[in-house]
Amino acid sequence: MINKIVESVALALKDIQDGATVLISGFGSAGFPDELVEGLIIQGATNLTVVSNNAGNSDHGLGALLKTGRVRKIICSYPRQANSHVFNDLYRREKIELELVPQGTLAERLRAAGAGIGGFFCPTGYGTELAKGKETRLIDGRWYVYESPLHGDVALIKAEAGDRWGNLSYRMAARNFAPVMASAAKQTIATVFEVKELGEMDPESIITPGIYIDKIVPIARVETKADPVS
Repeated sequence: MINKIVESVALALKDIQDGATVLISGFGSAGFPDELVEGLIIQGATNLTVVSNNAGNSDHGLGALLKTGRVRKIICSYPRQANSHVFNDLYRREKIELELVPQGTLAERLRAAGAGIGGFFCPTGYGTELAKGKETRLIDGRWYVYESPLHGDVALIKAEAGDRWGNLSYRMAARNFAPVMASAAKQTIATVFEVKELGEMDPESIITPGIYIDKIVPIARVETKADPVS
């Protein structure tokens, strides 16, 4: 019997190794897997490469993970904002490496990894520092930059609901990077607020098929005034 539901975050994360590339979903707080990132801090894996939309906010979530000093490199689109002081401090002290990737390019590199595509040409970044060292090609009168697929050893994502086979659905914008990250990783771990019975989920509502999911951890929904459901 296929049952991908595990009883705890600790059990779900126990196999993450030092040196792993970890894909972390979310756009701000929407779809960010807080419980899994907190669990990763406790789990203790080090020398990590993190792929995320941004480089963390304040001292919690991804910021808290960076603060441990166990992230060697971050690949993201938006590393600096008003309260990204943890990343700013580490970067200025050369304690963390940054690979800056435009947001659309980041999503497509992840999608390419999941689709088994060897790479693609994209016009974004041509003529800038982001294209330095990369192959460029003139196609139909326009210059393009070669971008490689972005694979992960593990993806940590948050979904709204799932069943024991691993089929997942998301809540509106909380979907963001989760589907492409799930397909781009060797192992994908998801938290869900609701566990559905087999057949209860409308097939049209399933965004990430269970074939991409390895472990599901049910979590309680914590409502706050600032962020009621994500």
